[in-house]
Amino acid sequence: MPHSIITLTTDFGLRDPYVAEMKAVILNISPNTVIVDVSHEIEKFNIRMGAYTMACAAPYFPTGTIHVAVVDPDVGTKRKAILVQTERAYFIEPDNGILALAARKQSIKHVYEISNRKLMLPNVSGTFHGRDIFAPAAAYLAKGVPPKEFGTELSEIEKPAFANVSRRASRLIGEIIHVDGFGNVITNFAAEDVESMKAKVFINIKLNDVSLKLKFCRTYGDAKKQELLAIIGSHGFMEISMNKDNAAQKLKAKSGDKISLYFP
Repeated sequence: MPHSIITLTTDFGLRDPYVAEMKAVILNISPNTVIVDVSHEIEKFNIRMGAYTMACAAPYFPTGTIHVAVVDPDVGTKRKAILVQTERAYFIEPDNGILALAARKQSIKHVYEISNRKLMLPNVSGTFHGRDIFAPAAAYLAKGVPPKEFGTELSEIEKPAFANVSRRASRLIGEIIHVDGFGNVITNFAAEDVESMKAKVFINIKLNDVSLKLKFCRTYGDAKKQELLAIIGSHGFMEISMNKDNAAQKLKAKSGDKISLYFP
């Protein structure tokens, strides 16, 4: 059965015509497709932020949804364009790690390089693969073209450092993957990572050479006003937050900073 929903996540913004051009290409090929904008305000070239956004949004869409993510600082180079089929959805994107966090939540079944020129626009630019490769690929997939028709099957995808959590002795080492609009400092530690540290009431954290012992809360309101806390957020990642205030500003924390959880 042809798929009917395509989501778009980009760093294009809405000032320029780029998003509209992608939608126009999709609708010319598959006119009945429902297009959903996840975000076009990903920070420019910030693959980590794009990966986090995809991991958060994708699980809530119906099975069979096609997700197109274009945060592509290496557009036009030898990086591959890929179509990834998971147990629930399809992802079309540059192979630069933008799927890495979502892949942790959805088992990957197949990965194909998008190389069939018949499933692209006739003229492929060196600077706008979102319009010329990714949008038509999504539209043809929505129209019912089998994934294997897009190109050679691949054995793996790019796995960037921000997708990995490592263990050293009594420490877990990860990094900040996002700071949201409320100033919540969101890490790449999943709930099961934190559970492995057997944290109960408090959790010990080292961030930017600062050692913190934070109350491990179920809700933001479990802490006092303007008190720092640790919490598993609504998307399953551990956050450092501040009740009714901005934790990122307080800690001078930013995306990419290293963070450790440790036994005292």
